[in-house]
Amino acid sequence: MRNQIEFVVHGKYALFTDPVTRIGGEKFTYQIPTYQALKGIVESVYWKPTLTWYIDEVRVMNPIQTEVKGVRPIKYQSNSNDLMYYTYLREPVYQVRAHFEFNENRPDLAYDRNEHKHHNIAKRAVKKGGRRDVFLGTRECQGYVEDCAFGEGESFYDDYGEVSFGPMFHGFTYPDEGDQETLQARIWVPTMKNGIIRFKRPEECEIIRDVRKGSMKQFTKGENFTDVDQEYEEMFKEV
Repeated sequence: MRNQIEFVVHGKYALFTDPVTRIGGEKFTYQIPTYQALKGIVESVYWKPTLTWYIDEVRVMNPIQTEVKGVRPIKYQSNSNDLMYYTYLREPVYQVRAHFEFNENRPDLAYDRNEHKHHNIAKRAVKKGGRRDVFLGTRECQGYVEDCAFGEGESFYDDYGEVSFGPMFHGFTYPDEGDQETLQARIWVPTMKNGIIRFKRPEECEIIRDVRKGSMKQFTKGENFTDVDQEYEEMFKEV
């Protein structure tokens, strides 16, 4: 596929929170990463408002194991601490395949649509481990990105067969990627086949619900935006 990148992301722990478990203050992880969490990782590697990243598939490399930890978060409206139990994934390792498309809701950034330069910068960012800190679900779960070929190496779930995880959160559709004025939440039913989960595109999800009204952030060259031509030129100055 055009404009595709592949990498492996790993860490000591991951917490892809099931929203249902957050009502009481405690957090319980999904067994697999959500589309939104992987999209956040890709955007930490390289992102521009000109682009929209799509997660194509993820390969689960290590066995799915959880670990419960007692944490002491600060109570709301109080300076005291509370005791909560968070359930994390242990030693997660995922191979990820993603691609970008130009955001058609951003005609003001049409001059920045040079896919060759964006793709080259993205691939270089993968080899550098990303441009920003990478987190596996939550900030306390530090992640690390490395370049790889999707499908290489052995996975615990090779020849494992098919596993369904039931309805789960897919991701958010922000105003600049949707109707330009609404934040939406998406639900889908993922299935893992021999360790690989192929994601549906956001618009193909079974359940889409409006969350609240929103607006698109504006980007102005020279103020809060640097075009790809300048970034590309600066990138080769470093070589």
